Parts: sequence; C-alpha cells; structure tokens
Amino acid sequence: MSLTIGVDIGGTKVGGGVVDENGNVLATTRRPTPADDTPGVIQAVKAVVDELREGREIEAVGIGAAGWISSDRSTVMLAPNLSWKNEPLRDKVAEAIDLPVVVENDANVAIWGEHRFGAAKRHRSSVLYTIGTGVGGGIVVKDNLLRGTHGVAAEIGHTRSVMPDGRQCGCGRTGCLEQYASGRALTRAAQEGAAEHPEKAAVLLKLAGGDPESITGRQVTEAARQGDEVALSAFDFIGFYLGNSAADLVNLIDPGVILIAGGVVDAGDLLLDPIRKHYTAALADRAQVPVAEVRAAELGSKAGVIGAADLARHREIVP
Repeated sequence: MSLTIGVDIGGTKVGGGVVDENGNVLATTRRPTPADDTPGVIQAVKAVVDELREGREIEAVGIGAAGWISSDRSTVMLAPNLSWKNEPLRDKVAEAIDLPVVVENDANVAIWGEHRFGAAKRHRSSVLYTIGTGVGGGIVVKDNLLRGTHGVAAEIGHTRSVMPDGRQCGCGRTGCLEQYASGRALTRAAQEGAAEHPEKAAVLLKLAGGDPESITGRQVTEAARQGDEVALSAFDFIGFYLGNSAADLVNLIDPGVILIAGGVVDAGDLLLDPIRKHYTAALADRAQVPVAEVRAAELGSKAGVIGAADLARHREIVP
C-alpha cells in the first residue's frame, strides 16, 4: 500500500494526515502554528510528520500553504499570514524529515483532493471557491492543476470584474471579489443591514445582544435559518458576487462543476441557492446550453490533506 502524508499549514494550526492511494485518511494529528516563527513552523511540520510516520513506511510529504508558491513547488514567494517571503519551504522541510516534499497553494491542494476523490472526481475540469476570511480559488483543467507561468494562477478572490472601484483589499487593489463574497463580507453586510434596518433584523439583533457591530458569521447563519430578513439579504449579497464570478469562469474555461468550500458553506442552501440564482441570471443566453453545476464540496477540512498527499504521491508526473 502506498502511503503519503498531507500537511495543511494554516494561520493557527499545522494539521496532517496519512493518506492511502484511494484517498482514505488513516491517521491525523495537529500542532499549533507559531505564525511569526519560521523555524518554529518547520519544527511543527516535522513533529506532525514524525508522529504520523511512526510504524509506517511513508513515501513522500505534500504541504498545502496559504500564499503564492513558486512554479517548481519549492518556495513560498509570499504568505502574508505567516510573514513569509521567498521562503524555501520544500528544502527546509525535506532536510528536517529526510523525505521527498512537494509544496502547493492551500486552495490548489483542496481542489486536487476534490478532483481526485471528492465532488469533482467525475469531471476533467473543475473550479473550487474556498469561502472563509477571504476567498481562495483552485482550478483543474483537463486533469491538471492550472498553475500558470509563475505558479500563482487561480487567485479568484483577487479578481474584480463586478466591482472594479470598490472596497480596498489587503492585496493593494480595490474591489476584489473577496471584499464582497467572503465570510467577512457576509458579516459586514449583516452588520450594516441591521444598523440601517433594525426592524428587519429582530432575530439577528437578539442573537447579538442588540449590538449590530457584535454580529458574527454564525449568528448570521442562525438568524437566516429563522427567516431574518437582513440575514437572508446578507447571503443574497455575497451570492450575487459569487454567482457573477462563477459565470465569468464558465465563459473562460467551461468547467464541469463549480464547487463551494470553506466555513461559510456550512450554511448549505442559504448560501448555495443565492449563488445559483445569480449565476444563472449572469449567464444569460449561455445558460441555454450545458453549463457547470454549482454544488458544495464533499471532503470538508480533509480536502487539503488528501490533495497534498496525492500530489506528493504523483510528484513526478503531476505538472
């Protein structure tokens, strides 16, 4: 049995899992992420790998990390959440654990996991949106990750076709998708709506103790499930921008499926229905011919570990 380890480096934790060739996760573990301590992150990865490889023959390790990864899957060129710039992560980890290592963007490993073993496995081309604090993206075209010349393609969250002169984004541009379609955008839309129309936000304000600025994403979901108008409007708000973005990608690459992942997708149809509504409207006449279905991803938090492990297994053949 071929076993590899997938590691997901996040802002708060380093999680890992042993994965077989069928995408089954056989064991998992995690360590805190020392975000401002690069040697500490390397040691956390080593600790995760050492625990998982005990008593097992491990072939290679794949790492998913938020940030821009070089085209040779070795260097984190920029990872703002970890204060990394041109960090030779692959070589440092490989030296520490004495195994082959592949490094890839976190959204890319997630779409690869879904492509190989999850909701996109019946499609040669697919798109993944990860909706969290920001908006990440991954794209597979004809069974290959779309990585681009420099390794940093599919930054869907930093496209701005719908609102080019809008809110300032952390990337330095204005109007990026993640300013309007992220978990943070959902919360902000609900807070602003509750402040402006408190009579339509009775449930939401009750959950937040009467203070619009205290509204959280979980409260928006709970209030929407109870029919709160402002909460439902907040989901429609981010659904508009996600639906229009998805329609743009249909016209660009014609994928077989568009997947929605991340914490916000726990809201289910409260999120998916507005996306589908605005997606269909934005497609216009294009919707009269076959188009990609919009659906929730299947693998949840395991997608990154599974995808990273599988990329490590196929490190010599997957471009």
